[in-house]
Amino acid sequence: MAQQRCPWCCGDVLMERYHDEEWGLPLRDERLLFELLCLEGAQAGLSWRTILHKREGYRSAFVGFEPTRVAAFDEAKQGELRQDRRIVRNRAKIRAIVENARALLALRAAGVDFAASLWQFVDGAPQQNRWSVSAEIPTETAESQAMSAALRSVGFRFAGPTICYAFMQASGMVNDHLTSCYRCEEIAAFAS
Repeated sequence: MAQQRCPWCCGDVLMERYHDEEWGLPLRDERLLFELLCLEGAQAGLSWRTILHKREGYRSAFVGFEPTRVAAFDEAKQGELRQDRRIVRNRAKIRAIVENARALLALRAAGVDFAASLWQFVDGAPQQNRWSVSAEIPTETAESQAMSAALRSVGFRFAGPTICYAFMQASGMVNDHLTSCYRCEEIAAFAS
C-alpha cells in the first residue's frame, strides 16, 4: 500500500518529492529562508507547482539567492531578468526579490538575525497542528499577520499574511501535514 500524502502534492513527481523531502522541515538557514520567502512571494496569484518547476531557473537567475549579490542588481540587470523565461517575468516580483535582499542586508547591518527574527513568531519552535482535512487549514493566522507587518515595516515586498503563512508551512514553523499524511508524525519528531 502506498503512503498517503497531503492531497495538494499528488499527481506531480516534483511536487511529491518536494512534499516528501522538504515541505514542513524546520529550516533555520538564513539564505535558504530568504530563498523560500522570495519564491513564496513569486507564487502570488500563481500555483506553487509553477514556481517549484521554475525553482532551478530562479536559483540561477538570482545567483543562488545570495543576498549581497542580489541586492546589487541594478535596473539594467532587472531588465535582463524580465526577459528570462526560466522565471516569472513580472517586473514587480523581480524588483521585490532585489528589495527583499536589500532589506535583509539592512537587518543584518543592524545586528538582527534574520532567521531568529522570523522564528520568533512561533516562539522559536514549530507549531504542531492536527488537521484532518485540507479545508481546516487556514490561509493566514495572527502569527502570519504579525510576521507580514514586521517584514513589510522594514522593506520586504510580496510578504502579505497569506504568503507569510505559506512560508511558515514550507519552512517548518508550522506542521500542516494532514494527520492522515505519513509525513505528519515524521515532521513532528523534528520538533521534539
